[in-house]
Amino acid sequence: MIEQLEQIDRKLFLLINGANTEILDQFMWFMSQKYVWIPFYLVLLIIFIVHYGWRQSLVYIVPSVVVLIALSDQISVQLFKNVFERYRPCHNLELQSVVHLVDDHCGGKFGFVSSHAANSFALAVFIVRMVNWRSLAAFILIWAVVVSYSRIYLGVHYPADILGGAVLGSVIALVISQILRSLLKVRIK
Repeated sequence: MIEQLEQIDRKLFLLINGANTEILDQFMWFMSQKYVWIPFYLVLLIIFIVHYGWRQSLVYIVPSVVVLIALSDQISVQLFKNVFERYRPCHNLELQSVVHLVDDHCGGKFGFVSSHAANSFALAVFIVRMVNWRSLAAFILIWAVVVSYSRIYLGVHYPADILGGAVLGSVIALVISQILRSLLKVRIK
């Protein structure tokens, strides 16, 4: 059973990673970068300020987001990557010759679970839970999916790594947002 799932994961990886073009290479590389999203994060801060005001945003929301990202990032590495030690596709000797890498970037040795997926889904689910704007929810969830998908496209994660990261980040976001909503006594309609 595990071997069959592993084979499906590899086939799906090769399908996604093999459908590459020069334009998509650049787009997916951009989507995976951390620092290009700083303006986006500032817009999210403004949305929280509009929704909750300065005081609650700076005293509760911002620290909660910092804790959220720190937890999702560290748990994805310390309790998953360093425990399961599943090689990234680009480090898998059986696949190295067929993996398409952009700018020869592979990342660390292990890939389960994806920290990019954990962090982006943690942030997305947290925002959806804390700000009840349907258009923002749709946008932020699509953003998390595309960032996560880019990691498969770039050859650094299997689909199962992404799925695991998305679930991990979502669970952490649900817990943190529930605690914060209880503290703020916020009811989202």
